[in-house]
Amino acid sequence: MKERRKQRQSIPGNQKYTFKDFGSEFPNDEACLRFIAEQKWPDCRTMCAKCGVERKHYPITGRTAYSCDHCGTHIYPLVGTIFQKSSTSLRTWFHAMFLMGQTRCGISAKQIQRQTGVTYKTAWRMFKQIRTLMAEDIRLEGSSVEADEMYVGGKDKNKHAHKRVDSGRPGAQSPKTPVFGMVERGGRVIARVTPDVKAKTLFPIIKERVLPASTVYTDEYPVYGWMKMHEHGYFHHRVQHQQNIYVMGDAHTNTIEGFWSLVKRGIGGVYHSVSRKYLQSYLDEFSFRYNHRQDDQPMFVSLLDQVAGKAN
Repeated sequence: MKERRKQRQSIPGNQKYTFKDFGSEFPNDEACLRFIAEQKWPDCRTMCAKCGVERKHYPITGRTAYSCDHCGTHIYPLVGTIFQKSSTSLRTWFHAMFLMGQTRCGISAKQIQRQTGVTYKTAWRMFKQIRTLMAEDIRLEGSSVEADEMYVGGKDKNKHAHKRVDSGRPGAQSPKTPVFGMVERGGRVIARVTPDVKAKTLFPIIKERVLPASTVYTDEYPVYGWMKMHEHGYFHHRVQHQQNIYVMGDAHTNTIEGFWSLVKRGIGGVYHSVSRKYLQSYLDEFSFRYNHRQDDQPMFVSLLDQVAGKAN
């Protein structure tokens, strides 16, 4: 197991982690369980509740449990993970994670069903649970941050009635769901579903997630002016898109708009439509892919690293 792990970690991020690599490292449920156990407890050594000291634990054949080598007390590696209480085999879970880690714009539950052989209901449940691993609580530490909003879903029956004349954005009665995003130039992104795009809604997100003294770049949407970011220690530059000005020196929002294009292509081309109820989890998935695009390890490995982390 250790040799396979070293081999996996040595694969550069710009090389593919193939299905052959996956099959070699995780040939069965026992290998998957051993991986989770070693993530939680290095070398499978942990405190025994009965002995009161750290002991080596060994897997119990046919069960998802490990046993203390001294007294036989059981521990359960799957407790607290997305696999707890699941009747689906661990290798099928890992296979689904591998498939999700291989694509840039997402993969549908229907495709996971076809590839793994489970029912659509099971594929959807796995898909939903795996996406919870992709929800990250981060702050943007870069000195240059771009902020923008986009709108997802819902077709306006009367576009003129629901469109704001001053900005071209959907009005309050539009069925579209607003999403607010911020991205470090050359770094990470944060995307959040919001009830609206008012200053009192968006600015607390900026204040919580962006370090003071950072430069925030936005378009000319009046809401960003109402925030008075200069009074809160931020430098604020705006680009006049309505005047067909998209770049003024360092001032532009091309990075965040590039991320929005990835989201739109993924939702429109792979998922086709996403309800407001689940939209945040999809945004977490796209953000995770974006934030780990430059990892020195394959995306599947970055996803595996989240398993034990979410359980702790």
